[in-house]
Amino acid sequence: MAKKSKVVKELKRQELVAKYADKRRELKAAGDYMALQKLPRDSSATRQKNRCTVSGRPRGYLSKFHVSRIVFRELALQGQIPGITKSSW
Repeated sequence: MAKKSKVVKELKRQELVAKYADKRRELKAAGDYMALQKLPRDSSATRQKNRCTVSGRPRGYLSKFHVSRIVFRELALQGQIPGITKSSW
């Protein structure tokens, strides 16, 4: 499990991105980069990091399922992800 502080910080970052998305789009279209720099740093979408929705783990993230590789394996073995079966050959 990831540190709670990191998970909460990422959630706040997502809220800031959503809040300033329209304003950032307008300023970029107008070419007003000075005003764009005055917006909060975390309002930029590129500062977001994908995290597992279950464990909060930042690495080994599978974007199709929004979980880390470890949680994905556990859920797949339990049969909780439809259409996923353990392969063997």
